[in-house]
Amino acid sequence: MQRICVFCGASSGRRAAYVDAARAFADTCARRGLGIVYGGGRVGLMGAVADAALAAGGEVIGVIPQELVERELAQDGLSELHVVGSLHERKALMAELSDAFVALPGGFGTLDELAEQLTRSQLGLHAKPVGLLDVESYWEPLIELARHMTDEGFVRETDLRSVVVGREPEALLDALERVPSRRPKWSRPPAP
Repeated sequence: MQRICVFCGASSGRRAAYVDAARAFADTCARRGLGIVYGGGRVGLMGAVADAALAAGGEVIGVIPQELVERELAQDGLSELHVVGSLHERKALMAELSDAFVALPGGFGTLDELAEQLTRSQLGLHAKPVGLLDVESYWEPLIELARHMTDEGFVRETDLRSVVVGREPEALLDALERVPSRRPKWSRPPAP
């Protein structure tokens, strides 16, 4: 793993623990020599991640749609800033530039980005590890929903187990590095 794609809120949330965890995660990545790819904003948890990684001497690559540059106030001083035409292009480029995905607390955008990568993993379209930094049990309701989806036969047990959940940055990154390669869910039928 060389770069981690971080999905997180453009808001800071209501708990100081969210900002503290974002900073700690970014600092840990930088100290371990892992670059960060993120949504390019300088506000909320996104800004906290970028600031902390840059302060620790880490590589930070931002990807932001043109229409959000002014609304989200694109971060200055990044290693790279890619301005793209749409949210779809943003997600695709972030995925292309990354070796793993980690979701910190966030809103609908974070959930959308996470769900897309979980789906792509489930379909065998990528073999990159996906993790959740479960700050103050933020992701517990989603974890419970995923368990329910598995119990009801919509998510395979292997797909559920492939999502790495951690409460501390070091432990989460260690676990992501140990995730074995996955084989595609479906294979093509043999040629006639």
